[in-house]
Parts: sequence; C-alpha cells; structure tokens
Amino acid sequence: RVAARIRLREGNPKAPKLSRMSEIEWPVKRVRQTFIEFFQNKENHTFWPSCSVVPHEDPTLLFINAGMNQYKPIFTGTVDPNSPLAKLKSACNSQKCIRAGGKHNDLDDVGKDVYHHTFFEMLGNWSFANYFKKEAIAWAWELLTEVYKLPTDRLYATYCEGDQHIGGTVPCDDETRDLWLQYLPADRVLKGNMKDNFWEMGDTGPCGPCTELHFDRIGGRNAADLVNMDDPDVLEIWNVVFIQMFRNKDKSLTILPGKHVDTGMGLERITSILQDKRSNYDSDIFVPIFEAIAKKTGIRPYTGKVGKEDTDGVDMAYRVVADHIRTLTISINDGALPGSDGRNYVVRRVLRRGVRYARQYLFPQGAHYEAGFFAGLVPLVVELLGDAFPELKLNPATGFTPEKVAEIVLEEEASFVRTLDKGIQQFEKFAEQDKASGSLSGPHTFQLYDTFGFPVDLTLLMAEEKGMQVDMEAYALCMAEQKAKSRGEGKEGSKTVVLEAEQTDKIANEMGVKPTDDGAKYDWQSKGTGPKISAKVMAIFDGKAFVDAVPEGDLVGIVLDCTSFYAEAGGQLFDTGKITTADGSFTVSNVQKYGGFVLHSGELGYGSIKKGDAVTLEVDYERRSLIASNHTTTHLLNYALRKVLVGSTVDQRGSVCGPDKLRFDFSHSKPVTGDEVAKVQTIVREMIKAECDVQKQESPLAGAKQIKALRAVFGEVYPDPVRVVSVGPAEHSVAKLLAEPTNDEWDKLSVEFCGGTHLDNTREAEGFVVVMEEGTAKGVRRIVAYTKDAAARAAQAAGDYEQRIATAGSMTDMVALDVEISSLRNGLDAEPMDYARKEAIKKSIDKLKDRVIAAEKELVKAKAAAAEAWAKGLDVSGKKFVVEVVDVEGDVKAMDTAMKAVNTKAPELPAAFLSRNKAGDKVSCLVVVPKALAGTVDAKDWLNAALGECGGKGGGKPDRAQGAAKDATNFDKAVAAATAYASGKLA
Repeated sequence: RVAARIRLREGNPKAPKLSRMSEIEWPVKRVRQTFIEFFQNKENHTFWPSCSVVPHEDPTLLFINAGMNQYKPIFTGTVDPNSPLAKLKSACNSQKCIRAGGKHNDLDDVGKDVYHHTFFEMLGNWSFANYFKKEAIAWAWELLTEVYKLPTDRLYATYCEGDQHIGGTVPCDDETRDLWLQYLPADRVLKGNMKDNFWEMGDTGPCGPCTELHFDRIGGRNAADLVNMDDPDVLEIWNVVFIQMFRNKDKSLTILPGKHVDTGMGLERITSILQDKRSNYDSDIFVPIFEAIAKKTGIRPYTGKVGKEDTDGVDMAYRVVADHIRTLTISINDGALPGSDGRNYVVRRVLRRGVRYARQYLFPQGAHYEAGFFAGLVPLVVELLGDAFPELKLNPATGFTPEKVAEIVLEEEASFVRTLDKGIQQFEKFAEQDKASGSLSGPHTFQLYDTFGFPVDLTLLMAEEKGMQVDMEAYALCMAEQKAKSRGEGKEGSKTVVLEAEQTDKIANEMGVKPTDDGAKYDWQSKGTGPKISAKVMAIFDGKAFVDAVPEGDLVGIVLDCTSFYAEAGGQLFDTGKITTADGSFTVSNVQKYGGFVLHSGELGYGSIKKGDAVTLEVDYERRSLIASNHTTTHLLNYALRKVLVGSTVDQRGSVCGPDKLRFDFSHSKPVTGDEVAKVQTIVREMIKAECDVQKQESPLAGAKQIKALRAVFGEVYPDPVRVVSVGPAEHSVAKLLAEPTNDEWDKLSVEFCGGTHLDNTREAEGFVVVMEEGTAKGVRRIVAYTKDAAARAAQAAGDYEQRIATAGSMTDMVALDVEISSLRNGLDAEPMDYARKEAIKKSIDKLKDRVIAAEKELVKAKAAAAEAWAKGLDVSGKKFVVEVVDVEGDVKAMDTAMKAVNTKAPELPAAFLSRNKAGDKVSCLVVVPKALAGTVDAKDWLNAALGECGGKGGGKPDRAQGAAKDATNFDKAVAAATAYASGKLA
C-alpha cells in the first residue's frame, strides 16, 4: 500500500491542490464555532456544553471517550423524565474526549505517528427520535462542501453492507447508499464491513449502521482502494451512526421505536485539512505548544519526522509532551487526579510517560531537567482552550483554577523526577540481567512499577528501545498478588435485574405503562414507621423476557404503577421489604430506576404474584431509618468539613449511605488531622444535639441554584424541579431560602439538592462518630462514620481503650508494661472507634512506650555503673589472666564498661567476662587480649572455647572478641572452659 501511494503521487504531479487556507482563514476556533453555529441553525439544535471528561454517572467508563457518552441515558432509555436531558430533541457541541485507558486506549501510540492523541475534541450533532438519515446526510454534505468548501472530488462515503450475506441478522443499509448517490458518484460510495460500519454500545444495547466520510489529502486520483486502509492521506473525518436497533442477549436484533442520530467529527483532523496540513500536529492546535517547548528547552524546532527518520527522537518527544499536557490539564481540571488506580492511575501514567520523554529527548546534552517543565505549560493550554471550555479558567464543579491544576501537576512531576534517575539505572541493571532471555522478567517489571513508579507501558517502551520484550503474564501475576493483599469493599445487595432500552421502550410504548409514581417514598416517619400502600403490578421481567407471573426460585423484577420503595440513587442504597397479595409474598432485595420505571428485584417467597394483581407494599422502614440517619448526617458532615478545612476547596466526590455506616469522599490536598476530625465531629454533634428540623421541598432548578449556601455535588446532573434539603439551627424554611437566596444567615445551614430519604429531625441520629480517615487518590480523602447505636459502640470502644491506657499508666513493672503496650497496639487498628480519640490513644501509647524506653536506658546506666564499680574493686594483682562472671543480665554494654575499668587498672592483663540473664536464654561473653600477647592468646579462640559449651559462638579480632549463646544450661562449664583455655596458654 505504501508503494501504491508513492506511485499515485508520482503519477499525478499536476494533481489539484486543496486551496491553501492560511491559519488566519481557518483557525481552530473558527472551525469549532462554525460547526456549532451551523447546527444551531438546523432544526434548532440545542448547544449542549461538553460534559466533564470524568464520567461520574457512568461507572463503565474511565473517561468520556466519545461525544455520545453524556447522552447514553437517552439512548438506553434510562434518562430521568425530570432531567433536562429528557427534554432534548437535538443537540450539538464539541465534546472533550480522552482515550488513554480501558477499551479505547491510544496512549501507547501517541508520538509514534502524526495523528494519534490521548485528548481530542469530538464535534457532534445528535437527534433524539427527531430527524434521521436523510437530514443527517444532507447536512453533513452541506457543511463540508458549502461551508468548509472541501473539494467534492476528494470525498468518499461508506455504508454498512450488513452480515446477512454470511448468515447474520443485519441487513445491508441500502437507504444510506441511495441517499449518498444523490451527492457522490457510485465509485465513491463504498460498502463497508460490520467492523467499520456497524456501531454497538456493548454486548447488548442500542446499535445501528453507520456511514463514514473519508477525505483524500492528495486528490487528482481515485483513492477508493485506500479507504479504511490506515492510509494517513486518506482519512476518516466524520462518522454518522444511525441508532435504530437493539442487540439482545441472544444476539438477535430488535428495531427500536425511537430512532436516533449520533455523529462525531474529530476537530483535530478537520482543522488540519482546512489548514492544508498533512498532520494534525502541524495545525495551530499544537504549534503554539511546540514553540513554548522549544523556548523552555532550547532544543531544535519541531520538524514533523516519525520513525527512523526521527533519528534523535526529538520530534516524537514534542508530540508526546504537547499531547500529554493537554490531557493532563483537561483531566485534572475535571477532577481526575494522579493516583494509584482507575482513571487516577491513567493520569499518573500520562504524566510520567511525558516526563520521561521530555527528560530524555528535549533537554540538550548536559541540561538538567527540573520539575516544573510540565506544570509551566498548563497556562498555555488554558489560553488555547479556555474560550471553548470556560471551566478551564475556573471549574465550578471542582473549584480548580489553572494555578491549582499546575500545582497538582508540579507535585506529581516532582515526585516522579526524584525517582526517575534511580528507576532508569535500575532498569538498565534488570535489562542486563535479563538480556540472555530477551525479555524483562515479570518480577523485575513489577519492581520498577512498585518501587520506582514506572507505569508498565513506560517499561514496555524502554524495553522495546533495547530490542527486548516484557513478560507481561508474570507481571500480571505479581500485580494480582499485590491486589490480593488489599481487601475491597462490596456493595450491599449486588443481585439485581436490569432493564435495557429495549425493555423500557416496550413497557412505555407497547404495554402503555406510565413511569412509576414513586412520590410515596417520602411518606413515612423517620423513626422507622410508615404506611403500607396499595399498587398494581404492571410488568414482570425475568431478565430475558416479560412474563405474566413471578416464577418460583428465580430472581425477577417487578414494575408497579406506584411505589413507596426508594430506588438506589445519589449514594443512598435501595430499600428492601415485601410485596404481598392475598395469597402471595415477594421479597424485595434490590430497587433500581430505569428510564422512570422503578424495578423491584427479588424472589417469590410463597404463593403467586401475577401481572395485573393488586398488591400491598411493605417497606422495611427500620432499615430505611438507619440509612436516613447516615444520609442526613452525611449532609451535616459535608457542611462541617467546609467550616473546619478553611482555605481548602472541599467538594463532594462521592458517598455511600447504607444501614451500617456512611462513607464520604471529598477533595482535600492533605490528610485531615485528628484535631480537625474532632472539630468536625463537634459541629455535627452540636447540630444533632440542637434537634434541628430537616426541611425538604421541591423547587424549580433555576431558582434553587441561587441559594447562597447551596452545596452542589461534583459531577451531578440535577432534575428540574429539584428537591432541596436544608438543615441547621437558623429559623428557616425552603420557601424562605428561595425568597431570600442571598441571606447571610443561610451560611449556618447545610443546603443541598437531594432526592434521598432523610430524618425529620437531627436528634434521631442520636450520635456521630468518625471511625476512619484515609486517602483514596491524590487530592481526595475519605471519611467513614457511624450514627445511632453503631456510633455509641464506637465511642464505647474508645472509652475502653482509654481506661486500659489509664491502668497501664500506673504500672511499675516495665516488662509487664511493655507486654501491655504490644497488646494495645495489636488490637487498636482493627477496632472501629472514634477516630479523633484513636489518634489521641496512639499518642498515649507512644508516651507509655517512651516510659519503657527511658526506664530501659536508666537500667542500662545503672548496670553500667554497678559493673564499673565492681570492676574497680576487683583484685587482679599478681594474676596472669582474669575469667570473671559479671552480674549484669548479659548486658554487653555494661560488660564493656567493666572491661574498660579493668584494662585501665591492668592494661597488660588478658581478661574474659561472661554473663547470663535470669531467664537462662542468653549468655554473653567479652574477651580482651593485650597486644603484647599476640601470637600466644587469640581472643576469638578463647571466646569460642567458652561459648562452645553453650552452643554459641562469636567473632572479632585476635585482640578483642565478643559473642553470645541462647542456652545458659552449661554456663558453669563455659566459665570453666574459659579458665582452662587461658591456663593452658599462659601457664
């Protein structure tokens, strides 16, 4: 194919060139804005701003990697009817996307060519059961040829050939083919296979054929045979997906009643074409960053070379750094911080890969790489992208400014730079050790990751540069062993039935069922009681199909016309309970909401329940009361953290409110100290003690957003109207908050948007105890806390330990005290208790240990003083040698003090001292021989002659030796052996 491309170029010297469009004519800002304005004028497309690249509402994704991601609830039929998304008919935008992890991962390819990126913008227009193929194709053609004015003879369109010709279920998309033939000749309307021209959201779910538009950068030829052949000069520029089917679990297809359009055009690609650049990296998207890099490093200018032509690796490093700093700025601004797992680890990998390339290739020989190079590029990225994405200047969700993003980059950069040189040296050692096998071993690769912070892809790259491979299988085993050491935290009630778009469409359109009325979930008393309400069974789903009756022994889901059960949302766990008829009972173990339909998952207890039955709902209100206590107190905790951690941007990053505990994740750059936790607890406990009423009321979203004290949850999309929950000591109501939104008195209140079930009054929480504070990622902390009886037990546990500390403080036997200290320490970490008191208990234990250490030091001094006094009084006159037992419990330091006293008194006298402890499991021996007796008496031989009787030995020099044994049974024989040795040598 490469040879064919060369021949085509050489054979067309007069091929028409694309009109040279200067960067002034089509700068990237104009390209982006032209696209958006074009669709705003077609069918009144709503400009729907790019969502965060951190998909808080979609746990299946590491990052937003396509323009359609934020519209997924619409496509899957799970959108909340009250959500602003539910009101959309058509939309357009430029979506921030990152492909650097998970299924879509371009990280390893960035730099090696001129078209891969980890961060990119996806221009897109969408129809939600509004317009379809005819309009989508016509507008795509109009924008490209009449607005952007691309030469029509360089455009190629593909359509899906289906798979029926090979026994599949997808028909050929003849409709799309015929529409394109209105604009293009037949030889440029091409069949595409299922891989290239059929889009699926997953193994099951919405799907459909797509049509792609390809552009030939060269022109003057028929390049049909180069379409979808990875030719950099014949590239796909626009993909238009027609979501018209649903893939079922059995792989069959169902036609969707509502058909959607999902399009995507890479901004970087279309910009390079409009600026007549052969590479995305040659456009005004990247050139300013390249210029900044050159200025900062003094390296040669970027020349666009790849592969072997890039002999010094500098051009590849330019591309890596420019791409990666865009990714880092965008991802961190949106709340993905460098860390050790998930998307946070991807961010760390991106930064470390970039630092390694910059250090190795962009700094001239002898220049020193200093942390701050990457961080210094953040302001430029904000300048280039800030108009398109204003949140880069101040992100209202994360509170991050460019300065904060640069600070986070600098901290991570500095951390890696400190270990980079050592890591590279260690890699070189490992590579030399593993050279014979041609593959870096798994344990070595894991050590580079674990000790030096080398992401495995960085090690793979360095190994590739040496012509080596990496034993990834063995590395994976090492990684699995490490992960097995840490315990995970599971969610309660993981068994559930799921409704996909096909089922919600069927319920709504074929069965004619209206969304479940779940307003009764708020009709209860938070002390743990509530009504049994009546409902009607509207649908029963067994996970595969809708059935008329609940089968025995199977997990199924029931949809009712109304419900008092709470469906899991906003961090609050679902309700449990029973659905009963006159002769049947169904145990509800999980409740979820899909597209407005509340699905009650569980199993039949006895009897029968059928579609159309009148049923009675029995919620476990006692369990809900425990959850409500933890949920309301989570709001108080959020409020208290903001009051205590002054100067810090505290934003909620996640929460789980269950019956046993609450878990709250929030942004904060350092650990919360024990004193700070104590202050937080005091604020929450005071609000519980103050018996504050919890105010709850629905309000129009626009008005509620104006409340001064409002604390919105990071990354959350709120319905309209929204439920406002307010609690605090100030006299107020939600109506008053809405009427006086800027009143300073509201600063005393916790005010949040929340659809959860809450206490009626804070006194019902009874107590509040923080039992854990830890980090989950860089800049993210986690607090776990208890309320009600669990809080009382945690407080009692702290009291029990404090009593033990007090008792230990009065102990005079230091040996017994040391044993108690070990017991206290061993049990402390595993005991759930008041975190602030636990920190104080740890300090008290440390002080007890200091007492033991001080006593030990005093004992050593006393032993040494007694030994010295004993030695000074020892009569050595007329003796040829000395063998003595020193009563110092085997303390070598005290024996040495005694030996020095003897040596001072009789410097020419050889001496051997032995000592044993009371337990009989330690024998110490010290021997000193004057140099005048060298060759006559050897200190090591003398020592081992004695210790040999006790099974011990020692070492040293001919003039001084010391050693020990662990059995004093033959101590007297050792003393006799020492005497016999000296007598034999000095007789």
